[in-house]
Amino acid sequence: MTPSREKQKEWKERDILTKNSSQKEKSPPWIIDERIRELGDWRGKMLSQLRRLIKQADPDVVEEWKWRGVPVWSHDGLICTSETYKNVVKMTFSKGAALEDPSGLFNSSLDGNTRRAIDFHEDDKVDEEALKALIRAAVTLNASRSQDQSS
Repeated sequence: MTPSREKQKEWKERDILTKNSSQKEKSPPWIIDERIRELGDWRGKMLSQLRRLIKQADPDVVEEWKWRGVPVWSHDGLICTSETYKNVVKMTFSKGAALEDPSGLFNSSLDGNTRRAIDFHEDDKVDEEALKALIRAAVTLNASRSQDQSS
């Protein structure tokens, strides 16, 4: 069951407070900041850019750190994850198969019934407006499914 929007905001505020308090309790945003610094190369820059675009597209997004080191963004359910590999930064949309992709951003995990992904390589240029539209569509899809479940 997906936490309510109010609960997600509460967690987000708690994460901000935790980030500013003891380093023993590291919030997901702090851990993601650390991961970006730790990468220190084009992958860190790409992850930082993707994160910025996610936050621009949905200022109410909740950042999480799951599955042994995967940044996750949620709003009324999982929106996307971003994994870093040696030659690619992969942005996976959990319900990507249900999203319209008029700009053709999805270029990976195209065979599945649920997920879709975008693989970003070192010199790739990000179509920022198209990506933000895709993120907003994922948020809208989550909200519509959340409404259906609460009805």
